Amino acid sequence: MVELKTDASMDAMYEAGQVVGRALTAVRKAADVGVSLLELDEVAREVLREAGATSPFLGYRPSFAPTPFPAVVCASVNDAIVHGIPTAYRLRDGDLLSVDCGAVLGGWAGDSAVSFVVGEPRAADLRLVETAERALAAGIGAAVVGNRIGDIAHAIGTVCRSAGYGIPDGFGGHGIGRQMHEDPGVPNEGRPGRGMKLRHGMVLAIEPMVLGGGGDGFHAAPDGWTLRTDDGSRAAHAEHTVAVTDTGPRILTAR
Repeated sequence: MVELKTDASMDAMYEAGQVVGRALTAVRKAADVGVSLLELDEVAREVLREAGATSPFLGYRPSFAPTPFPAVVCASVNDAIVHGIPTAYRLRDGDLLSVDCGAVLGGWAGDSAVSFVVGEPRAADLRLVETAERALAAGIGAAVVGNRIGDIAHAIGTVCRSAGYGIPDGFGGHGIGRQMHEDPGVPNEGRPGRGMKLRHGMVLAIEPMVLGGGGDGFHAAPDGWTLRTDDGSRAAHAEHTVAVTDTGPRILTAR
């Protein structure tokens, strides 16, 4: 069931989204060669603590997971697509890092992700990240009243496929509100004009994931959480929490 949020609820979700935005900004600023993923997780934890927010990631255990998630951010490096568990791994020059973060404030959730290169970037990585951001912008642009979920999916998929990149099947965005994951699902590829019609008050986490090698294959790492590309190519992930409103899309996690 899809819950339509009131204008007041969307304003409250904006406050949660701003905490997420501050956490991601702080993590990106702290990320440097030699910094560990655990240290970046602590940076995000401090932002949440200062805001009086909690993490929807910490302790989260969906049906596929062998253990509860142990951190407040997902930190996915190079060939890791999403769901990377922060470890003692220290970032190296040229690493491509995707950071996903959530926050719950006043009973409402926000969810966002950003990808960037640590140190000296490779041109191919910059193009991959730029494509993920363009796909996100295209998906947000399609999140208007009267469109359908398939229009968002088609907008994202068109950008990714036109650039020659792969898309992991079965993973995409989702509704969000009191819970981090709510209905409806928001695929990263699909047919326009299909699926649920978008209405004022729907709030969606839109999150393209792009695989640099062009193939769609992926697998779960031994930790049971991290998804990695089958061909070892790098991946990028971008995400915003977006409210569908009568005046157009409203990005609740804008940084």
